[in-house]
Amino acid sequence: MEKISTPILTHQEASQKAASVVQKMTLDEKIEFIGGHNFFFVKDCEELAIPRLYLTDATQGVHLRPDIEGQLEKSTSFPAPIALASTWNSQLAYDYARSVAEECRAGGVAVLLAPGMNIYRNSQNGRNFEYLGEDPFLAARMVENYTTAVQDRGVIATLKHFVCNNSDFHRRRSNSIVDERALFEIYLPAFKAGVDAGAMAVMTAYNQVNGEWAGQSDYVINYLLRERLGFKWLVMSDWWSVWDPKKTIESGQDLDMPGHGRTGPDDFVDFDNPFLRSNTKRLIEDGSVTESAIDRMVINILATSLAMGFDSNDIKDESYLDSFQEHVQVALQTAREGIVLLKNRDNLLPVDVNDNKKILLTGLFTKTNAFGGGAAEVEGYDVVSLNDALVDEFGENLVYREKPEDDELINADLVLLSVGTLDHEGWDSPFELPEVVTQLIEHATLLNNNVVVVMNSGRGVGMTRWIDSVAGLLYCWYPGQAGNRALAEIVSGKTNPSGKLPITIEKSFEDSPAYPYIPEGEGFYEGWDYDNDLSYPVNNVRYHEGVFVGYRWYESKGITPLFPFGYGLSYSRFNYSQMELSDTQIQVGEEVSISCAVTNDSSRDGSEVVQLYVHDNESSVVRPFKELKEFKKVFIKAGETQVVSINLAAEAFAFYDETIHDWKTESGVFTIYICSASDSVELECEILVK
Repeated sequence: MEKISTPILTHQEASQKAASVVQKMTLDEKIEFIGGHNFFFVKDCEELAIPRLYLTDATQGVHLRPDIEGQLEKSTSFPAPIALASTWNSQLAYDYARSVAEECRAGGVAVLLAPGMNIYRNSQNGRNFEYLGEDPFLAARMVENYTTAVQDRGVIATLKHFVCNNSDFHRRRSNSIVDERALFEIYLPAFKAGVDAGAMAVMTAYNQVNGEWAGQSDYVINYLLRERLGFKWLVMSDWWSVWDPKKTIESGQDLDMPGHGRTGPDDFVDFDNPFLRSNTKRLIEDGSVTESAIDRMVINILATSLAMGFDSNDIKDESYLDSFQEHVQVALQTAREGIVLLKNRDNLLPVDVNDNKKILLTGLFTKTNAFGGGAAEVEGYDVVSLNDALVDEFGENLVYREKPEDDELINADLVLLSVGTLDHEGWDSPFELPEVVTQLIEHATLLNNNVVVVMNSGRGVGMTRWIDSVAGLLYCWYPGQAGNRALAEIVSGKTNPSGKLPITIEKSFEDSPAYPYIPEGEGFYEGWDYDNDLSYPVNNVRYHEGVFVGYRWYESKGITPLFPFGYGLSYSRFNYSQMELSDTQIQVGEEVSISCAVTNDSSRDGSEVVQLYVHDNESSVVRPFKELKEFKKVFIKAGETQVVSINLAAEAFAFYDETIHDWKTESGVFTIYICSASDSVELECEILVK
């Protein structure tokens, strides 16, 4: 599949056309363009026939704002992006994003504020559910297909949040202190993949990066994004995230969102009015900035619209309303492939519907569904609850009890216990589950040996106290409006689970490279007041681990996690054999092809994710023991063998060298590992790079 979205006009053509109009504008007219309008719009340009552009969030589907005229009446609730990453299926990422973009077109949305791709560094981050896991290679492969799909449907894809927005604890007062190598090896690759795929917009982050807010940082925007990644199009701030108008204008930023404040007892404050539309004329008059800088910003805004064809094509296309049932099927398939079976003692699952086993359902999120909150919140329509999905699958054999009696727990053949978290933009949450939830699990396992925990969360959570006591664990993330049907199918065996973790789940948060980051004496909070408190001192978050994020960290420190990156069980058994390389010696800059045979040694058809990691046997710099550099998801029928071929790109052997400020491949011997999870090496061989 083509992974590059090509705009209608080149950057040069669109910029020249925009410049011809901008040079005729008055200063006041130009200033009106560089800030948003009515919170979610970009100003129209009558002379270029560019309409007012509507921007909306779309992490789990199209976020509906009922106060916006012409808004969709409904939108599909998809599984959260972290569940999409758990599918390890880049083609499904295309289908997922295409479906979201079609609903954008149906609702007249020109700019999709997605995909989000901040790396999972901190398991307590409130926005982990919006992102694509801990590994830059996996995230990049999802992002490039997501970006292409959105723009293939005539909607601008917005890469966010640039860059190092890895916590929502006082996010406006957080300073990510990170070295150059970590930026290029860990935090930038997914953004680069989106840029290379043709993304037309980038949104900067709330946090500071090495001492300057991302949205007004010359280093972040002009250097990292525009010079190093080669991005040419529209850059916008996150909402209320820039504070110095002069720095913002000079940084390479184009659009200050939302461009104005609002006041009220339950509303955002105006932050002392730092907005560009309010300050730019004064800055030009006193010589602080030049009018040519404003011209550049307006040209970028208009050129992006022209290149997308917004001057000649209707943004709103209600014919896509007919595709909603197809979108629900994509959402269902994402849940089927994204739910991860993490424990299945004595093959308790699946449960044949004809066995008439007594199944007791209890816990949280049984009658209502869990989803992430904030700008990404999507409720969906025709939402299927966990209880309804299981009743449809198991009929009278399924009994729901909000507070089951002890004898009901004892006498059940299987207890499905639903728990989880309601993660939310704007604040972080504890790694450990609430004590009352942990005690609920412990009590159930004391009375019944066949307890399967159903986890709804956007991140890894603390499970060490009870994981050895439960018979099974299904990690469902936030599965969307149809996802509980997928869960019921997995419980009954109609669907064979194939999800693999896109994160490492630690035993204790103290094991994480992100620990500690909350200042001593401080604690967790909920609500927007803390997020808006600019009197809170800047919190320096030091990325001391450098490139050792996720599984790289745990392997380097010899820390055994609770569940490793890339792990996930199936009802099938897969055996690996016959690893072969196209060449055992290659030149620097060449690629190599690797193949192996994977056999489904079971009576069930199933899918396996073949993961390829590279280890540098001897390097001039300290490198992670192994790094994911390719993967392929394959469907194999029961009893059959499939030969899986993977091309390993030349850059798979490179690291970022801070002395030359570029990528470098050293000659030497590398070990290539074929794994079923980051800690499970199935096959290995060496290759000489000369």
